[in-house]
Amino acid sequence: MELIQDYEQQYAVLTAEITAQIGRLSISYGADKNKLISDIDRQIEESHELLEQIGLEIREASQSVRPGLTSRLNCYQAELKRLQQEFQKAKNSKQTTSANGYESVEEFDEVSIQEEQKRRLLDNSERLERTSNFLKDGYRIAVETEQIGAQVLNDLSDQRETIQRSRARLRETDAELGRSSRVISSMLMRGMREKLILIAVGVALFLVLVLSIYFSVSN
Repeated sequence: MELIQDYEQQYAVLTAEITAQIGRLSISYGADKNKLISDIDRQIEESHELLEQIGLEIREASQSVRPGLTSRLNCYQAELKRLQQEFQKAKNSKQTTSANGYESVEEFDEVSIQEEQKRRLLDNSERLERTSNFLKDGYRIAVETEQIGAQVLNDLSDQRETIQRSRARLRETDAELGRSSRVISSMLMRGMREKLILIAVGVALFLVLVLSIYFSVSN
């Protein structure tokens, strides 16, 4: 998470610089214009690389925070695409001006330049505000998702402890049932032995009685 936040901060700085330079592109000419175009191209490429790094880090993130991070990445990609479109529009607009015969910035209408600057400054401010809101919302979603994930892990841990205690109670119950079964078996065996003894005594008494009667009759 910390590495992703570092990449996001770098991305925010880069997009802010790109936005500001696109605003200056429409009033630049010659070598200054070419340098701005080169700088913007380089910064856009760096922004793409940062987004790729963020994407790689998201793949390694846990399942609980991955959806929120992916949503933030999609917002960054959409924002960068809009910046590229603004960049192409600014370049094409400048090229059209050159084709119409303007040789320097001074040949532009002063009022039009001021209005264009104001419009671009407003657009840049809105874009920066949107980017800042995206970062804040993304961070909030990531924190909330992380908290939910932590709560789920705590619940799973509690459930695991409950299951372990239930298993321990089941083992104790099985042991008690085993002891009870052995006691009952012992009692049954003792009862059977006592019955056999009683039967044997009864048979012996019966035989003694029969013999006594027999000898009495014989005498």
